[in-house]
Amino acid sequence: MSIRSLVTASIVLATLGVSGPATAASPSVVSRQMHERLIVLDTHLDTPALLARPGWDIMEEHSFEADRSQVDFPRMVDGGLDGGFWALFTPQGPRTQEGYAAARERALQIAQRIRDMVEKNARQFELATTAADAERIAGSRKRIVYQSMENAYPLGKDVAQLRTFYDLGVRMVGLVHFANNDFADSATDPKGPEWRGLSPLGKDLVREANRLGVILDASHASDDVLKQLIALSKTPVILSHSGSRLVHNHPRNIDDEVMKKLAEAGGLIQINSLSDYMIDVPPNPERDEALRGLRARFGATMTQEQAIESAAARREIDTRYPVPTATVDDFMRHLLHALYIVGPDHVGIGADWDGGGGVTGMWEVSALPQVTTRLLAAGYTEADLRKIWGGNVLRVLQAAEDYARKQAR
Repeated sequence: MSIRSLVTASIVLATLGVSGPATAASPSVVSRQMHERLIVLDTHLDTPALLARPGWDIMEEHSFEADRSQVDFPRMVDGGLDGGFWALFTPQGPRTQEGYAAARERALQIAQRIRDMVEKNARQFELATTAADAERIAGSRKRIVYQSMENAYPLGKDVAQLRTFYDLGVRMVGLVHFANNDFADSATDPKGPEWRGLSPLGKDLVREANRLGVILDASHASDDVLKQLIALSKTPVILSHSGSRLVHNHPRNIDDEVMKKLAEAGGLIQINSLSDYMIDVPPNPERDEALRGLRARFGATMTQEQAIESAAARREIDTRYPVPTATVDDFMRHLLHALYIVGPDHVGIGADWDGGGGVTGMWEVSALPQVTTRLLAAGYTEADLRKIWGGNVLRVLQAAEDYARKQAR
């Protein structure tokens, strides 16, 4: 440990009321105790996809190495993860009446699976719909289950459908995914922009989300969409799982100037942990072809046994065609840069667990306490961490609730 690191650790310990020399063990014990005091929320959990897997049980402890899952109840406890926003993810499909109907049915099925999981494990999980619910549920030692919609495609061309999902508990809506849709332009559609930001229907969706008290999520959206959301929305906007474009130049990430505009409007950037958005990953056509073959072999829906077999085949591909993988240091680079640019009132974490996220040294939610340790070593206080880990997103949800209540009156 360098002299500077020793001094930093000593300052952190002194601030926390711990005397004596800084040792390798002391900061982790102190930071773990602090971590447990906080409400720790992640704003983008793709774990509902696993709930459809026959033989996979959220109450059992799994491992990323064995089946590539990252979140279950035992690992949430180990990592001090109190919960977060569980995503109703729908990939972009055909923009037809048949496509909309199929997407809506899929999203409703995911919402039902979430409710079934919570009902089956009512002593461990509870649905949350208001900002105030988080503290109450965490106080009862249960895990918090907010719901979000990733990609507004299931709404078809009827923004009033958002009310159906609101009634099921959805409190955050992401307008778009990898491809443009009827609401907005994607940051990654190879065809380029279609609407130059929000479509007229997208602007209607902004107003409906505001009316209901649903947070607007601009992750996956183009820069123009984000800027227009900031200008149009009456409540703060969130990037539920994004990164810093200055640290890594990727269209899914956000540049410093727009980050500042987001913060000035009260919004948040939640840092993700997907390697391609963290670091430069060079093209590897042979690897891509092997992965396509793996997906074709096992399909989109697997049993737990097939998932274990698929994970073993994936390890073979990773060995045969290695590519750089982001590390915890890379993740922290994005997190600390965002904190430097807009401060702890406007930054949080949405690691994209079970949706492609995870970095070397942090493949599962059980590894989360090290982030608290690293933030403390960087000089952030318990009050800062309280905001970063959950307070900020609860503030934004409260603002959405307050505006909707005011409009209803």
